[in-house]
Amino acid sequence: MIDWTRVANLRDEIGEDSFDEVVDLFLEEVESVVDRLRADPDPATYEQDLHFLKGSAWNLGFAEFGAICQDGERLAARGEGRSVDIGAVIDCYGRSRAGFIAGIAEGKGRTSAA
Repeated sequence: MIDWTRVANLRDEIGEDSFDEVVDLFLEEVESVVDRLRADPDPATYEQDLHFLKGSAWNLGFAEFGAICQDGERLAARGEGRSVDIGAVIDCYGRSRAGFIAGIAEGKGRTSAA
């Protein structure tokens, strides 16, 4: 679900203080889009929204979430936005977020614990 090697690499690349800021910004921006998808899903925006979510997810190691966003983005790009299972996207984000936060608390995502 979470690519802990990616998390450790990002933490090493940008440093601990910047990592915490990136995580906070990621959660804020991604949750804003996820909340909008939950409250007011619009197939006309799925391609753009899922592209944003995919990139954000993969940058922070949310591998499964990034993959489900990529699948939805591809459907939307083919004009099949109504086929995208937004509920599954939202559910995957929730599970990924919970796993990420729990893993960080356990010390995962550090070079020695990746």
